[in-house]
Amino acid sequence: MKKLMAIDGNSIVNRAFYGVSQNLTTRTGQPTNAIVGFLNILNKLLEEENPDALCVTFDRKAPTFRHLAYEGYKANRHGMPDELASQMPILKDVLAAMNIPMYEMDGWEADDLLGTISVKDTAAGWETVVVTGDKDSLQLIDEHTTVKLVSTRMGQTTTRAMTPEVFREEYG
Repeated sequence: MKKLMAIDGNSIVNRAFYGVSQNLTTRTGQPTNAIVGFLNILNKLLEEENPDALCVTFDRKAPTFRHLAYEGYKANRHGMPDELASQMPILKDVLAAMNIPMYEMDGWEADDLLGTISVKDTAAGWETVVVTGDKDSLQLIDEHTTVKLVSTRMGQTTTRAMTPEVFREEYG
């Protein structure tokens, strides 16, 4: 069975931004810590999973259907720091240069796209590994979809494969 690794770009780049020294910059002062961290995490994941295909999903600034349905959706969340926002276009340029497909859509969050991708992938007979730090994605776990939870503590990134068996052991 072929395997697709689908990455929640916003989740991973956020972890990379806060997990890698913010002193990494270009000569002109452009921050690069999130880009370097994201690529380090990506390389580690590629070694661990050895997927046949890969894609990355991203959020857009446009409101989602959830924002339109509930005024208070994510009301207490802080916006993306300018130092991280300035790195997003560069990261996307790097991923494009690496020929890694990226998906983003107004009205939908990256994890909504991950859910759609995993369902369509399973229907096509593929195994899917969803990579995210967002535990909401655990609802995607099934016989053909594993959620690889990424966490970063004190600059160290770890991953945990959440299969149906692991999920049942932990959550019942």
